[in-house]
Amino acid sequence: MKKKNDPDFIKYLDEENSYADTFMDDTKNLQHVFYSEMTAREPSNKFTSPPQLSGPWYYYEYIPESKDYSIYCRKLATETNDWFQTPSNHVTGKSSEVQILLDYNELVEQYGYVDVGTHEVSPNHNYLAYTLDTTGDERFMLQVKNLKTGILENFRVDDVDDQVECYTPEHDPINNIMIYTEKDPKFSVDISSTKDKNYITVNSKSKTSSKVYVIDANNVKSGLHRIQKRVPGIQYRLEHHHHGFFYALTDRPLSRRKSLATGNRYVVRCPVQDVHKTRWETVLVPGEDVIIKDIDIFNEYLVLELKRNGFPVMCSIKLPIDGSSKKAMKNIDDLDPWYFPLPSNLCTIVPGSNYDFMSSRYRADVSSPMMSDVIVDYDMSKRSFSIVDHDEVVGTTMESNSYSISEKGEDIIYNDGQKWSDFSEAYCIEEKEVISHDGIRIPLTILYSRKTHNKEQSPGLLKGYGAYGDVLDKSWSSDRQSLLDRGWVVAFADVRGGGIRTDPLWHKYGRGSNKSNSIADFVSCAEYLISEGYVHKRLLGALGGSAGGLLVAAAANRQPELFRAIILEVPFLDVCNTLLDPCLSSLDCVKEFGNPEIRSEFFKILKYSPYDNVPKQVCCPAMLVTASFNDSRVGVWEPAKWVAKVRKNACSECSKAVILKTNMKCGHLGEPWTSSRYQETAYKYAFLVKVMGLMDT
Repeated sequence: MKKKNDPDFIKYLDEENSYADTFMDDTKNLQHVFYSEMTAREPSNKFTSPPQLSGPWYYYEYIPESKDYSIYCRKLATETNDWFQTPSNHVTGKSSEVQILLDYNELVEQYGYVDVGTHEVSPNHNYLAYTLDTTGDERFMLQVKNLKTGILENFRVDDVDDQVECYTPEHDPINNIMIYTEKDPKFSVDISSTKDKNYITVNSKSKTSSKVYVIDANNVKSGLHRIQKRVPGIQYRLEHHHHGFFYALTDRPLSRRKSLATGNRYVVRCPVQDVHKTRWETVLVPGEDVIIKDIDIFNEYLVLELKRNGFPVMCSIKLPIDGSSKKAMKNIDDLDPWYFPLPSNLCTIVPGSNYDFMSSRYRADVSSPMMSDVIVDYDMSKRSFSIVDHDEVVGTTMESNSYSISEKGEDIIYNDGQKWSDFSEAYCIEEKEVISHDGIRIPLTILYSRKTHNKEQSPGLLKGYGAYGDVLDKSWSSDRQSLLDRGWVVAFADVRGGGIRTDPLWHKYGRGSNKSNSIADFVSCAEYLISEGYVHKRLLGALGGSAGGLLVAAAANRQPELFRAIILEVPFLDVCNTLLDPCLSSLDCVKEFGNPEIRSEFFKILKYSPYDNVPKQVCCPAMLVTASFNDSRVGVWEPAKWVAKVRKNACSECSKAVILKTNMKCGHLGEPWTSSRYQETAYKYAFLVKVMGLMDT
């Protein structure tokens, strides 16, 4: 099966797709109902990225009416910019003031499949660099467009990642000068710039270490200057501030203070002139029960993305930070931080582009399981906030609940009408802690409809991931309403191996030799949903994608009777063989799941690897397994092998249907566009309804 272009294998996948479609034939009407509900909730003529000022231009993305894909535009800033309150004229050609930079609809028409990895406008606003994946294999080509002429430059680079920084040294061009070569394939190279554009950074990195060089952007021929040698287990990225310091966020203190513990993140700095002497000082330490997740830097402010007692928090601190005292290292709360008003402890925060180094405004996208996406501008100088855009949820009968924030002691200025609006009157969200096999408490988030949930009778869907320290996404998803409104429970298990709460070592406890903890945690959460009456004992489903597919499949191997159905999305199942394949494996994968070339680790992997532990002659749950033909992370043969082995091993008398659905044109990340994703989601929901025997309810 590993020869994916073998005609016999392609025929095999086509036959499996036909079998899956035949099995799902009686759900076509239900799929249409689900799809119609999802698309009806999407407002027409909406921003996908609201206007944000960069230099003299407002840049924004927008989906025009009757189109499936976004258009990337810009408009010159004027004294009155209330135009983006009713934006349709500025994308449909009715306004001559708008310049269309990139029309994704035209790209899809040209290539058939397109994923725009990223786009970046040059500092002089004359060029647009963007990356395109036209096959789904995440091998991007880089193109540069002249925004004055609209013509693509005679410049194209193939096989890049999905990140790009655009530099155009027009007055002193550099041609074919080798700046840096990374000879070790275990590391990737990220080329970026400090936000003030004074330095270009070259970061040779993995998920566990960094080696950063800088180039003076005003004197690029001066060459590379190394900031810090690579130290295993230490990651950091660099910023520069006009007051003569390099700032970095690192997951270990770079200073020699023995009092600082590892396992958290620290803000450190070093004078630019002393960088070769590695005179790093730790200037900002997290307080008790606080984790520093990320930083952003402006001319006058440092923005911190935090977790406090497990919940997201953001704040700004005035720069420069005074380091004149003997105790230069400071706690965040010692620096008069302004904590950004947020709507809910359970909210998800996605930073905006925030290009403008000189700005005092910080933009973020805020959502929660109860609240659709809100674009918020935080004015750090005035300590006020304004809601720029709130995604409307149309086609729903639920009334939203509007409220303001009240926090005593906070110096907050509210603009007129600035209120959060959510659906907490229609839906209930509960946070529980489930005791796992070894006594550790596992966070479990449970979501259901106040109106339709039926204790001990409702069907449920449990989601999990548990790898790479990534936090399980619980942001707003309007398609989730189609399950909740039918009485379903949707739950999220934050198992070890992911990232959660106040314990920065949560990831470590569920990776490598500790991977079995993740699986046991997921099983415990599933049992809790049933034992506490949230879900009927025979109506629990589970869903996991990629490494989350490993989690769900391994849990189903251990206790197949626990789940009525599972959905595995491009799942990582044959762990040993994949890790031994240099085309698919990476240093990050080996550190996450173990090194099968080491004998002791090989046998530990075999104990949890789903493909190597498919039980024989048991009643397996119904399974929908998805694959992507151009997947560069999980070979398309991996889900196919799993399906074949499960069918072979399962009890023929009582096991449920196991179907394989392969997207023949996409990669690991699937369809990048909303309408296609809704079709896929409708298919999965219809599968769950069918195999749980709920078609007539």
